[in-house]
Amino acid sequence: MKRIRSVVRVSAALLIAIVLSLVLTPSARGASKFKTLYGFRGEKDGRLPSAGLVFDTAGNLYSTTFDGGINNLGAVFKLKRNSNGSWTESVIHSFAGNGDNDGVGPEAGLVFDLAGNLYGTTAFGGQFNGGTVFELTPRADGSWKESVLHSFNCLRQNDGCESTAGLTIDGAGNLYGTTQGGGASGMGVVYELSPNLDGSWKMKILHGFTGGSDGGDPQAALILDATGKLYGTTSGGGLTKCGAGCGVIFELDPNANGTWKEKVLYRFSGADGENPLANVILDAAGNVYGATLSGGNTGCGSLGCGLVFELTPNVDGTWREKVLHRFTGADGDSPLGSVILDAAGNLYGTTMFGGNLSMCSGYGCGVVFTLTPNSNGVWKETVLHSFSDVPGAIPYAGAIIDAAGNLFGTTHGDGVTSFGSVFEITP
Repeated sequence: MKRIRSVVRVSAALLIAIVLSLVLTPSARGASKFKTLYGFRGEKDGRLPSAGLVFDTAGNLYSTTFDGGINNLGAVFKLKRNSNGSWTESVIHSFAGNGDNDGVGPEAGLVFDLAGNLYGTTAFGGQFNGGTVFELTPRADGSWKESVLHSFNCLRQNDGCESTAGLTIDGAGNLYGTTQGGGASGMGVVYELSPNLDGSWKMKILHGFTGGSDGGDPQAALILDATGKLYGTTSGGGLTKCGAGCGVIFELDPNANGTWKEKVLYRFSGADGENPLANVILDAAGNVYGATLSGGNTGCGSLGCGLVFELTPNVDGTWREKVLHRFTGADGDSPLGSVILDAAGNLYGTTMFGGNLSMCSGYGCGVVFTLTPNSNGVWKETVLHSFSDVPGAIPYAGAIIDAAGNLFGTTHGDGVTSFGSVFEITP
């Protein structure tokens, strides 16, 4: 297994998708119980899930796998919750590839609309092999119909290329997302897809990144606030201390004329974080929380093991960063997925490596952690679970949480002895 340390471009199989955060109210955790709900066999059932999970109204879970399915080009799966507490997996769509104008290699999670339709992205495939945005519509017989809403064209400047991020949906059914490449500078875009009355969809580029001070190479989903502003991350660009840039946190504000204006909230510089690959989240006060894959300089080589941060707005419109936790290896290493925040103010997340450093070629197979704020402003980390590759290993995505405070997530697997899993942690 190859160790991944430098990110501005991670290989396609090692990218994250969007993790949908459900902000509910669990109690603070003491001892936790871990359970594997499903272990992928690496066959038609799916292989190497890179994305987080989403619930439907019945409590069933949905997500994607990068490989596997009937055509071994990726799949969308469902885990049905049974009355006896067990779970049953089924593949609701297997991707067919650009020969059928279908997608290839979904790396991001899914989002539901109010009618129960699912939306997602693929990194490759489609009409131009630049990735797709797709919709899955449930049929009365329990099957699902896929429709490709947009095929990205990497050769067209007013389009995106290679979408590894999930989607955000607003109340009108408009979809918002990012692509790693595309745009006038080839450094990625923020886009909007709007439904037309005839069933087609209209693509609009809201911002094209330059790879400079405005950021570049966005690989995470967006967050939409109540005022219609979008928030996101780029893994590169910003300050050049990290080679191609350490990454930025940005805000996009809609103008009255239909254009959007980008504002960079924070540019990372290495010790304060480097290469954010996951989406950020907002609390009720407007503070921004997230994680960076590297940076921190507290171990794991010169780049650091990554960290969790908070951004707080100042009265003059600037933002200040506070590092909440720097990982050191045994307590976690390389947080690739988003953190989530409960109503009590605790943060939860995963790291791709770290934990038991005797496992997974000495890098550790990853952990699930919580960060609890103290009255003095210091945050305490607790490792809820260290993975050991039986069958869970290397969680790329963050977790989601249900009303009872149970955490649910996926592991990617090492591709040799494990091919991914879905897990639950109960308080």
